[in-house]
Amino acid sequence: MFVALTTLALKLVPGHPTRWPEWIMGCTMTFSDAGAPTEYIHDFLAIVAEEAGNADLIGSSKLQIQQSLKDAISMVVQAIRSSLQSTQQIPSALKCFQSWMSIIPSSDITPLIPLLISLLTCAESDSESFEVASDTLQEIMTKSALSDGSGSRTLTEPLLIWIDSQGSRTVHNTLQSGNVDGISHSLCKLLVALGDHSTSYIAANLASPTPVVPAPQPPGAPLLPTKTRGELSQSFLRLLLSYTGLRGHYGVDEEESEMTLAFWYLFQEALWSTDYYVEEEEEVNGSVTGDASEDVQAVAKAVYSELVQVLRRKVAFPEKGAGWSKDQVEKFQVYRRDVGDTLINAYYVLRHDMLGYLVEDVIQRLNGRQEQDGWQEIEATLHCITSIQEAIDMEKTPHLPRVFGPEILGRLPSTGTSRIRRTTLGLIGAYSSWFTSQPSISSGLLMSVLTYVASALTDPILCLQAAIALRNLCDANRKALAPEIRAFGQLHAALGSIPESEKSKVVQSIASVIQALPAHEQIEPITAIVDPIVRKLAEVLQSHNQNNFSDSSLTFVQLPDEARMIIINEVETLSGVAKGLTRSTDGLVILGERDSESQASLEAMERVREDPRVLSLRKTISDTLEAVVNIWSTDAGISNALSDLFKCITCLPGDTTLISLAPGPLLGLVCHAARRQLTASWLSLSVSLISQLNPPPPLVLVDEALNVKTGPAPEAVALVGVALPMLLECSLNAMSPPGAMEANPDIVQEFFVCMDRVAQDFTRSFYILPPGALDALMNCTITALSLQERYSLVQASNFICNLIQRSSVDTALAVDKEHLIHLYGRRIMKAVLEGFASVAPRSVVPNLIEILGTLLSRAGGGLGGGGGAGGAVAASWIREILLAVCLDDPVIRHQVFISIDS
Repeated sequence: MFVALTTLALKLVPGHPTRWPEWIMGCTMTFSDAGAPTEYIHDFLAIVAEEAGNADLIGSSKLQIQQSLKDAISMVVQAIRSSLQSTQQIPSALKCFQSWMSIIPSSDITPLIPLLISLLTCAESDSESFEVASDTLQEIMTKSALSDGSGSRTLTEPLLIWIDSQGSRTVHNTLQSGNVDGISHSLCKLLVALGDHSTSYIAANLASPTPVVPAPQPPGAPLLPTKTRGELSQSFLRLLLSYTGLRGHYGVDEEESEMTLAFWYLFQEALWSTDYYVEEEEEVNGSVTGDASEDVQAVAKAVYSELVQVLRRKVAFPEKGAGWSKDQVEKFQVYRRDVGDTLINAYYVLRHDMLGYLVEDVIQRLNGRQEQDGWQEIEATLHCITSIQEAIDMEKTPHLPRVFGPEILGRLPSTGTSRIRRTTLGLIGAYSSWFTSQPSISSGLLMSVLTYVASALTDPILCLQAAIALRNLCDANRKALAPEIRAFGQLHAALGSIPESEKSKVVQSIASVIQALPAHEQIEPITAIVDPIVRKLAEVLQSHNQNNFSDSSLTFVQLPDEARMIIINEVETLSGVAKGLTRSTDGLVILGERDSESQASLEAMERVREDPRVLSLRKTISDTLEAVVNIWSTDAGISNALSDLFKCITCLPGDTTLISLAPGPLLGLVCHAARRQLTASWLSLSVSLISQLNPPPPLVLVDEALNVKTGPAPEAVALVGVALPMLLECSLNAMSPPGAMEANPDIVQEFFVCMDRVAQDFTRSFYILPPGALDALMNCTITALSLQERYSLVQASNFICNLIQRSSVDTALAVDKEHLIHLYGRRIMKAVLEGFASVAPRSVVPNLIEILGTLLSRAGGGLGGGGGAGGAVAASWIREILLAVCLDDPVIRHQVFISIDS
């Protein structure tokens, strides 16, 4: 009934004059006169606020409903206040209050706060009443007019006084019993809400000596001592820390500790915004003065030091046999990651002291460890060290040598106990770049770390983490590891014992070290790595050709799935080689700055690439890939692996490696694969290859004159001239059936990205297409302008604009451009205007405006076409289209002009 009355009011109240004035007051009085229980009236008022607030109204109707709610505020507040005197009516009154929270102004909320706080004290033995009072205070701090952190004297300080005097008893009982009951859980939520609301207040008053005078107490109640803002703030932090460090494991023994984590991030941010907190460097330089700032920093560091100790304890796994379910383990893993984020905030406060504490903690536990002891506590500390890696300044920290030296890493287990080994491998991978920043560190330390990692590669449980750690170490420390290349030869010889899924990462690691060798020294190790891969691929292909998986002997060639997995694994391994050989980023090259070392390295690479052994190796790779594409390109898994390999094994001229392949022949393979089965991945790969056919000029000055690129090479133009018709044929055939473009937005999007790339780099190729091809392309493009899928429409718009603009700036294409505009300009304009008339999504209106601007500036004006005749021709199209199409529908015409104006 209450919902029906509110729905009726939503229809009758709007209007001038309103057909139901003072409807909330009238209904309330009617219910009261009829003897309805007060709880029912509270429910009615709550439903009114919820339904009216969620009503789908606009304009003046919405304003009138909102005004009717505001007119009833005084009555609602009075009803809530009077009901708080009755124990039975408190729950319904407070739920009503919560529903009206966002409507009632702060001036009417503030007088109710003391009543709510007093309810917390009175309801300490009544779980339901305590929880509803606590929930209401939480709503005030999150959804009311006071939610922006205001009300420090009327909300924050009274709550801090109550928490210090009354709430602390609840927390103490919880810690003593180890049981979090309903009241304690609700108190934890209240603490979190207060922390979120008053973070700035707590940070600013962390050591404040300003006294806070408690409110007058009822007769007979004990007087509360006067405490300072600093004491109350510290008391609050102490209680919140108690919930952060509740006994037991999160997700199994308790659910409250995770709720408090977000506060410590907000608190650290608030400390940074205060006048007292400064960066460590400023403190060292002596720019911090004054007892107040020193007190704040001392308290902040003490709080976060205790937080680190608490969180280190909380992330420890239980001993074996705890009987956790899979869901509990996953939930605890997520909690550990969240704790890691919180530890980063703690590091910003404690700096090197925090890392020093964690390192010392590990050493002390190792020193005191007995043979029968578990590794849970040590693993927890190592997890904490790993979590704060991103915040640490690698070049300045003094503690990491102890972590990777004999004091810690040398004493950690290298067999069994998979959890601590997995965490240690993650630690090594996270800090892999640290070794690069420490030139004084001996290569022996780095090799001992690598030995630890390599020992885990053969363990199926740890091979993934070990392979990632190895890849990170080798990539970050290429030059330092290059003299140890023989050790990596031994690692390569042991590939057979490493799981197939991780071989590509291991091979990438080895290749990244090879890349640091001089070019002529790379030939033998690269050949030793690549030859087995290519040979394995050739064996599978040869067996397929000979047997065609007939029922001969039971070998892998009879099993398509097994052969398929071999192909995928070997292609991925070859991708790993290509990735590893790619140079790591050395930073930006300054225009005009000569880098004789880099230039000499590039020239040496070009010379070595002409070595007969290298030429033979690349030809073998190319022939093998061609055979794989011819047989397996329709397989989704293999095509994805091939796509990744093609991207890795091709590159810009400045990044050429010994096995880099030319993009032209690979583009032909991609076109062949796309003709067999068109996919978005083949189209995306073609974009990458076409881009490499027209690379940007190098940022190098020769004889103080900048190399100016005049356009793509004739060989590249010829290659694109062959590839473009093939891509058009298979793509247009795939998109031509009714509904095909709507059903395959990924293909449509990548197709127009590809066409846009060709339009930018090889514009002339469109005008030498076979007869009918350009017409089919333009028809498809114009059709795409009416699609509802945003990204496809955006890419189609980009293609049209670039094709017209690039054709306009090339004098040799002036006639072709005019012919293009003559044939398709008016139809493009019509599609654009229809898009403005809500045929296309509103989000693409800027793209349609760009097409409109291109037509107005380029259509009909010869070379350049800007303004003048071009604008007149396009403007005449607009008038003709609007008159012809919209003459009978002025609403559509009006919508077009609104879209253009906006």
